[in-house]
Amino acid sequence: MVFFIAMTDEFYMAKALALAARARGETSPNPMVGAVLVKNGKIIGEGYHKKAGGPHAEVIAIDNAGDRAKGAMLYVNLEPCCHKDKRTPPCTRKIIAAGIRKVVIAMKDPNPKVSGRGITELESAGIKVVSEVLEEKAARLNEFYTKHITTGQPFVLLKVAMTLDGKIATPEGESKWITGEKARSAVHSLRGSVDAVLTAIGTVKADNPRLTCRAGEGRDPVRVIIDPRLEVRPDSNVLCIPPETIIVTRRDRGDRGGPEAEGKKGILMRRGARIIEYDGEKVGMKWLLKELGGMGITSILVEGGSSLNSYCLESGIVDKVMFFIAPKIIGGRSSFPAVGGNTFRRLEEAYRVEDLSVKKIGEDVLIEGYIRY
Repeated sequence: MVFFIAMTDEFYMAKALALAARARGETSPNPMVGAVLVKNGKIIGEGYHKKAGGPHAEVIAIDNAGDRAKGAMLYVNLEPCCHKDKRTPPCTRKIIAAGIRKVVIAMKDPNPKVSGRGITELESAGIKVVSEVLEEKAARLNEFYTKHITTGQPFVLLKVAMTLDGKIATPEGESKWITGEKARSAVHSLRGSVDAVLTAIGTVKADNPRLTCRAGEGRDPVRVIIDPRLEVRPDSNVLCIPPETIIVTRRDRGDRGGPEAEGKKGILMRRGARIIEYDGEKVGMKWLLKELGGMGITSILVEGGSSLNSYCLESGIVDKVMFFIAPKIIGGRSSFPAVGGNTFRRLEEAYRVEDLSVKKIGEDVLIEGYIRY
C-alpha cells in the first residue's frame, strides 16, 4: 500500500516552524524564524535565523535557492521585516527582488515597526500573501518575543519541582533531588532557552546553586538574585561562573548600610556583578520586570522557594507555570509548600491555569499552563 502526504500550506509551515525552533534560546532579543521556499511541489531552499545580527531566515532560504527562487512560494512563520532600524536589511526587499510570487505567513509581527506593514509592502509589489496559517503554534513559539516587543517586559515562567503532596523541601530545607534525572535535564534545557533565571538570596545561601544550562551546547542564562540586605557571598557559585549576575538590593539596607555595604558592593562589582537598587521594604516585581526588560532581557525563569513563588504570583507577573511532580510524598506541616506566603486565596479567587498540557518525563510528570489573573 502506498501512502501520499498532502503537501498543504500547513505542511510547509510546520517545516518552517521546526526550522525556527532549532535556534531556541539563541536569537534573543530577536524572534525565532524559519523559512521554506517551494516551487513545483519541491523544496528548493530553506533556512532559519540563528542569532541576533545574523542573516534572517528568508534571506538564507532565497540565497539557498538562487535563481530558482523566481516564481516560487515562500513559507515563513513570522511576517517579513520591512524597517531599517536594525542590523540587517529589510527582508521584504529581498523577497520582491527575488521574484517570489506568493508568501505564506503564520502570524503578523507584533513589532509596531512591522505589524502589517511587511504584508502591505509585499502586496503592493504584486505578491500574493496568505496569513494565519498555524498561527497559534507560531504565537506559542515566539511568546517571549511577543511580550517583550509589545510591553517592554520579559515573559515570566515559574518552575516548581515538588512531590505529589505539593512539597518542595523538608523542614530542614532538604530538596535535592525531588525529581528524577530526566526532569532535571529538562530544566537545564529550559534554562538554555531563557535570557535570565531569577531566584532569591535564601536559595543561594541554602543551595549555592550554579543556575547554569548543563544540556548540550545551550547557553547559560543571566542570574538575577533578589538580595535585600546584600548577603550574597563573593565566592558564591553564581558569582564564579559566567555570564553576568544581577543583584537586586535595597538602597537603604538598615544595619547593613554605610561604608561596609559600599565596600561589599565594590567587591561584588569587581567580581562582575551588576547591582540594581530599589527603595522601600520590598522590591516591586513589576518595576523589576521593566528594569530587566530595558536591559534586553526578554524571558525569565523563576527558580526559587515558597516565598518567592508566592510573591511572584501575588505581584501578577507570572505568565506561565511549569510544575514537575515527582511520585513521592514527604508529608509534615513544617515541610515547605510549593507556594507559600502569609495569605491564601479563596477558591473563587484562586489563580486559574489554562491551556494545560500534561506529559511524563522519566518517572515524573510535567504539568504546564498559562496563568489567567
